Amino acid sequence: DGGNRQGGGYQGNRDGGNRQGGGYQGNRDGGNRQGGGYQGNRDGGNRQGGGYQGNRDGGNRQQSGGFNNNNRKLEKQISEIKSDSPAQAENRSRIKVEEKNRVTALAESEEKKSKKVLKEEQRREQLRIQEEARKEERRRQEAIRANQGPKVVKYTDSLTVGELSQKLGVPVAEIIKYLLGLGILATINHDLDADAIELIASEYDAEVEREETVDESDLDLFFEDEEDDSEQELVTRPPVVTIMGHVDHGKTTLLDAIRDARVVEGEFGGITQHIGAYQVAHNGKEITFLDTPGHEAFTSMRARGAEVTDIAIIVVAADDGVMPQTKEAVEHALAANVPIIVAVNKMDKPGADPTRVMQGLTELGLQPEEWGGSTIYVKISAKKREGIDDLLEMIQLVAELHDYKANKNRRAIGTVIEARLDKGRGSVATLLVQSGTLNIGDPIVVGDTYGRVRTMENDLGKRIKTAGPSTPIELTGLVGVPSAGDKFVVFESEKKARQIGEQRATQQITEQRRKSSAMSLEDLNRQIVEGEVKEINVIVKADVQGSAEAVAASLAKIDIDGVRVKIVRSAVGAITESDVLLAVASNAIIYGFNVRPDANTRAAAEREGVEIRLHTIIYKAIEEMEAAMTGMLDPEFEEVVIGQIEVRETFKVSKIGTIAGGYVTDGLVKRDSQVRLIREGIIIYDGSLGSLKRFQNDAKEVSAGYECGLTIENYNDIKAGDVIEAYEMQEIKK
Repeated sequence: DGGNRQGGGYQGNRDGGNRQGGGYQGNRDGGNRQGGGYQGNRDGGNRQGGGYQGNRDGGNRQQSGGFNNNNRKLEKQISEIKSDSPAQAENRSRIKVEEKNRVTALAESEEKKSKKVLKEEQRREQLRIQEEARKEERRRQEAIRANQGPKVVKYTDSLTVGELSQKLGVPVAEIIKYLLGLGILATINHDLDADAIELIASEYDAEVEREETVDESDLDLFFEDEEDDSEQELVTRPPVVTIMGHVDHGKTTLLDAIRDARVVEGEFGGITQHIGAYQVAHNGKEITFLDTPGHEAFTSMRARGAEVTDIAIIVVAADDGVMPQTKEAVEHALAANVPIIVAVNKMDKPGADPTRVMQGLTELGLQPEEWGGSTIYVKISAKKREGIDDLLEMIQLVAELHDYKANKNRRAIGTVIEARLDKGRGSVATLLVQSGTLNIGDPIVVGDTYGRVRTMENDLGKRIKTAGPSTPIELTGLVGVPSAGDKFVVFESEKKARQIGEQRATQQITEQRRKSSAMSLEDLNRQIVEGEVKEINVIVKADVQGSAEAVAASLAKIDIDGVRVKIVRSAVGAITESDVLLAVASNAIIYGFNVRPDANTRAAAEREGVEIRLHTIIYKAIEEMEAAMTGMLDPEFEEVVIGQIEVRETFKVSKIGTIAGGYVTDGLVKRDSQVRLIREGIIIYDGSLGSLKRFQNDAKEVSAGYECGLTIENYNDIKAGDVIEAYEMQEIKK
């Protein structure tokens, strides 16, 4: 007896609680008994059994229906348990674990599905809230537009989607959605063209206004504004007269007569190599004169003179007639669409023939008034001061007919006539004021440079403080040297002038780099055809900008096959040591035009072996360069037959070979001649003479009518009757 007993006998665990047994009357008495016997769980509460009289006594019993219910099933389970092997037990345990894992995975899947459904519901709620917010914002914007009227979208070149969104006050997503409907896949940074901007703006009831951008660095725009001056602001100005014509036809002498100054004596070689700007008074009225060079190298300078002029005077020598530069001057004047007056000069010379001049210019379209045309012809002699007053009266007459006016009450604009670098004064520019008034201290942009007007001098060298329209002045105060023909504009502040000047300088550098690196297909093809092309690198330094340009252009234009000139630098000012260093680096020649190097520069050039060529007359520089370029060419040779030998007998000598005895029938044969062996009109061999003798003596040459003996180097197949042709290569002179 006792609690918690365990047994398997007949009456095991008979008395006591919580007994476990499997006997006949196991767990007979007491509560909570468990048994499987005949009368298991007979007495007591909460008994469980499956026997004949299972759950017989006590409360809360469970009874299975049927006779001997669950008896067979229980017996089967008992037999299976008893008969289980270890493998079967392990398999049964594994199945239970898998079942448990399956149930767990199913539970997790259900949990994920529930979370996904919850997340989707939350996203839908957020979209609904956003859509309501957009509708509210659209209603608010429509209310604003209704109160303020249509919105105006202003832009210059283009707008991005983000910029247009800000101007319209609508979300970026709406514009992107609208563009997507048009088949345009865009982002916030997508550039929109004018059509797209107008379509989107019309969708939101907005107007589009495109603003034109003004590039302040474009100085030509300020000259266009000159046309907007009212008639009340315009006052009469002096006419600008340009004197043009062929070299040495008396242009500067004419101007000298007008100014009563000896200008021509200050020009090297008696030809003008700068543009001179002068102002003279006649009958109380002023006239501004521009003198342009007549040499062909100064074409661009003549063109600049024609661009700024009001009246063109074509000077033609009566004893010389119409010349190439005369035609060119007429073409420039006609292209500028300005009145032309022809001054027939040198009428004092015996061979003067004005009719020939008039005939030649008529062919160019300048028909004289006396021949029914409209061109004024004035016969003059500049050297003897004859006809000068008549010419000045004609100029004033034409000026009165055209009534030249300008607004002097504005900031000055004009053109650069000439520029140079002065050692003591720095950059010096000759300017022609075309409109407005230029004052001391004005901030100014000139071409690609800028500065503040420091000093101004008129054509007589007198300092002035103001310069009105049509006034030529010499100006200092620029940070660099401008180019002849550049425009100048006065700005409201020095800061603005510096900004525009630096911007234009940057643009100029970029343009030069682009030009220097560009190569056309024609250039490439030409280089392929020519093969290796020799170049002469040249550094050009001149006293004024126009001369530097003319010299550089003339040198670069020299056309000699196989050799070309490459301008490494073209600048204004004296030759310096930096030019010598550049010449060393680029293997260049320095050409100085009206400038000189100092002692240190000369010493540096001699030390580095740099050649400096100095000139004062342009065509001499061109001729010298042409000669130098001709010498650089590879020599060309041509074959010249100098004699013929008829072979009359041959002799074979050991260690020497075949000796031919011949007779010189034509010309002569030299010891160092090249020879051809010709047999029956066919060239058999081409080579050199091995030896040439007359009798037993070596001979330098044998003339026609004499016999000689000879051998051909490295060739012995010589036969009687052969003809030996002697020739030499002679250099072709260029």
